[in-house]
Amino acid sequence: MATNIIVIEPSGILDGTKAAKFCQEIDQLVMNRVDIIVVDFKNVTFMDSSGLGALVQSLKMTREVNVKLLLCSFNDQIKMLFELTGMDRVFEIFAEREELEQKINTNS
Repeated sequence: MATNIIVIEPSGILDGTKAAKFCQEIDQLVMNRVDIIVVDFKNVTFMDSSGLGALVQSLKMTREVNVKLLLCSFNDQIKMLFELTGMDRVFEIFAEREELEQKINTNS
């Protein structure tokens, strides 16, 4: 059976004004029964605690239905936010999308 993988690419600032929309998008993907959701941060310039909270909520939502949530392409600010909060040990994070795709392809 083929794995259903969806990539979303938020852009700009992921903060309180975009957090609810982000969670709704993840919820919709979960309801559509995807297997893996990839969030590519290459176009995100800044993320605050609200954005991080939205990701944590999304992770909880995906885990409940056995959907993988994978993250990639952090800039230095986002990487530091994850390291300072310990979230780098909670999420599965890849430096680049190519690395993430290699991992998915080897596990499929």
